[in-house]
Amino acid sequence: MRIRKSVVAAVVLSTVAAFVPTTTATAATATSTSVSSPISWGACPPPPPGSLIPDAGQECATIPVPLDYRSPNGEQIQVGISRVKAANPSLRRGVLLANPGGPGGAGIDMPRILTALFPQDVLDRYDIIGFDPRGVGTSTPVTCGLSTQEQEQAFVPLEQPGGAGATASFMQNVAQRCAQNAGHILPFITTANTARDMDRIRQALGEQKVSYFAYSYGTYLGAAYASLFPSSTDRFVLDSNVDPTAVWRQQFRDWGPGGAIRFPDFAQYVADNDATYHLGATQAQVRQTYFQLIDQLHAHPITLDDGTVLNDAMFRELTFGSLYNDADFSSGAAIWQLAKEGASGSTVRTAVSKLALDIPSDNAAASGLSVACNDVQWSRNVAQYRSEYVHDSVAYPLFGALGSNIWPCAFWANNPVESPVNINSAGPSNILMVQNLRDPATPYAGARNMHTALGQRSRLVSVNQGGHAIVGLTPNACANDTATNYLAYGTFPTSDTYCPAEPAAPTMSAAASAASGNDSRAQVQEYVRKLIRSGS
Repeated sequence: MRIRKSVVAAVVLSTVAAFVPTTTATAATATSTSVSSPISWGACPPPPPGSLIPDAGQECATIPVPLDYRSPNGEQIQVGISRVKAANPSLRRGVLLANPGGPGGAGIDMPRILTALFPQDVLDRYDIIGFDPRGVGTSTPVTCGLSTQEQEQAFVPLEQPGGAGATASFMQNVAQRCAQNAGHILPFITTANTARDMDRIRQALGEQKVSYFAYSYGTYLGAAYASLFPSSTDRFVLDSNVDPTAVWRQQFRDWGPGGAIRFPDFAQYVADNDATYHLGATQAQVRQTYFQLIDQLHAHPITLDDGTVLNDAMFRELTFGSLYNDADFSSGAAIWQLAKEGASGSTVRTAVSKLALDIPSDNAAASGLSVACNDVQWSRNVAQYRSEYVHDSVAYPLFGALGSNIWPCAFWANNPVESPVNINSAGPSNILMVQNLRDPATPYAGARNMHTALGQRSRLVSVNQGGHAIVGLTPNACANDTATNYLAYGTFPTSDTYCPAEPAAPTMSAAASAASGNDSRAQVQEYVRKLIRSGS
């Protein structure tokens, strides 16, 4: 889910002094003194090189928010925000906050990004507001002092050479490193507090209500905000939904069944292009090749030119990442092809870069695991994790091992400061959920659970396609139009809606690559897909 990793981005943890859960996350603990200082807007850092993200006149600023909302007048931290003003002031409805997913996902460039992905009738009506969640990027960032390789191994938690004991020791070491390096703010990097920060952003902007659009983890964040501040919500669109009953251990384990449902789409693409990839002419042959490559990379891992080791665990993670969008199938298949041929590390690294964002620091890792480990209490039973890992590896041999290993959260130094937000149905009917039937990262069954929790507040748009993240990133007109028409015109379905399958994105690797090379929107889409996979 937005907590999807790539070979150069993974999420790590953080911890500090021990806390005991003291309260349930509620609006009472969220609301505090209103923000009174005017926002001082200024220049933003330029868009990432090579992303082709338009500048779009985006402005940036920071606002102070309480570190601990139980002490609203106590220590303050900074939250970075950004804005692209409504293109047609005469049609302006209000503000639209946006989040790319995560946890650990930087959102400061979301206004720029959405100017390339959203239709003009949405851009005319909203100031698009981005923000880096607390602990991320421009928002008092956290660190655990981890190397790139350590980040990649910690989250997603990959099996270490030496097996169960070595893996548990590594994760414990990561937890200890975070406790030593992260500082006292880490226990307060939570979804509940980020939702409260969102309401501080609303207050600072002088708005009575906010609209909201988010992918992946951002759906859980949006649902938390809507549950804490129902009267402050306008139009909400949640794309690729987290299961609120599974946060977070079970959500990650659900990558096993989610990947199993999605993998046949990828296998069919590879089989249809066997003349190019030589990986199998049928789905069954492609599946067999997958397990052969797993065995091959376990015995003979490839060291990439940056020092990253492409072993069986990393290969499984990269393959899972390529399931996020049909447009990424060609990149995934190319990595398979190079691994099968025993290509050099530099050649494989070039192929991997098409699925991955280069992230030089551990901030995405530290902030992401801060949320995962601080939102809920994780089991401290090491044997339980191993039992679940063995079970899931057998039950879901393709990807069951990916999310079910022991996490640094098992060794977290602090307990959560409060219980998770109670996602509930109290409030207006204004939440549109968009969900693929074959989503590998936030499976459809979990979205149904989110829909149940939100009850009468939500409508579910079920889309008959595979992949993770829909609006602006896939060609399904039914799904895209339903979401953007709601944002622009308030067209809210009277009941749940089904969007049938529509023609997929270009399937041939060379054709897709050539087209995207000359299409700035396609390159922005590619960047956003990487962003969603990496949680950065």
